[in-house]
Parts: sequence; C-alpha cells; structure tokens
Amino acid sequence: MTETQDNERPPMADIATAIGDALVQAAAAAADTAGTGRSEDAEVRAITEAMIRLLAGVPLRSDGQLTIKSLAEEAGLRRNKLTHKHTGLKDLFYALVRSQDHRPKIADQLQADNDLLRQKPADLRAGHTQLKEQLARLARVIHVLEVENAQLREQSQASDVVRPLQRQTH
Repeated sequence: MTETQDNERPPMADIATAIGDALVQAAAAAADTAGTGRSEDAEVRAITEAMIRLLAGVPLRSDGQLTIKSLAEEAGLRRNKLTHKHTGLKDLFYALVRSQDHRPKIADQLQADNDLLRQKPADLRAGHTQLKEQLARLARVIHVLEVENAQLREQSQASDVVRPLQRQTH
C-alpha cells in the first residue's frame, strides 16, 4: 500500500486489521493445541481481509454494502460460516460498521451521482419556466408591434409617398 493510500484508509480498517491479526494468531494457537487443521485459520484471515476491504470502500467480489451477505461474498465463503461458525467476527463487523463515521467511497460516489440526477430535473424546470416567461414577453412585443402597424396603416393615405432613406457612404 502506498503512503497516500495508507493515509486515506479509514480508522475502522486499521482496527479490523489489528483485531483480525490477533484472531488469526489465537486461532492458530488453538489449532496447534487441539491438533486441528488450518482451514479455520484461512477462513478467519479471509473474513478479516474482506472486512478491511469493505470498510475501506474497495470491494473486490461484492457490491460493497456493509452487510453480512456482502462480507461473506467478499470473503468467498458461504453466509452461514459467518452466522453460525464465526459469530464473533460477524458481531465485530457489525460493531465496526456502527462505529464508522463515514460511508465507503462507493456509497459517496453513488450519492454524488444521485444528487446530480436529482438536480438535473430542477434545473430543467427552471430553464423551462424562464423560456415560458421569455415567450410570453415576446408575444406581447409582437402584439404591440401589430397594433402599431395597424394604426400606421389606418393613418396613412393613398397619396402618401414612401421614400427610402439614402445610404451614406464614407
């Protein structure tokens, strides 16, 4: 990770990383004493990494929503692994989501797009109203010009001579 990416990383992702590392070490120690395989260790690591990606707002395999379904998708596991086997990680994820004071980048971008799309009709309505008002003014001007033209025709007589103005050349 570069220095700029590290600075942009939300604090919840750092917390998830630290807790995940501790959980992996604890699971490894428990597996060594119990003599079980490393599959649980791999699951804990996958869930922790998925938590970090979701909390940082950079999902790889899911829609980026902060839900257990997306977390399981992101970790490449079935949802029941989180709801039945790794309930502590599920609870940790929910706690981190609740304590997070910002939305993921993907949600920010969707919100910005939504705001632009909501503003567009309002701008179009304002432009439409402005054009209607301008049209009404132009219609009044045309009407006044027609009335003046009619009055000038009534006042003119057949013997009146219309002389064109001479162009002046410089």
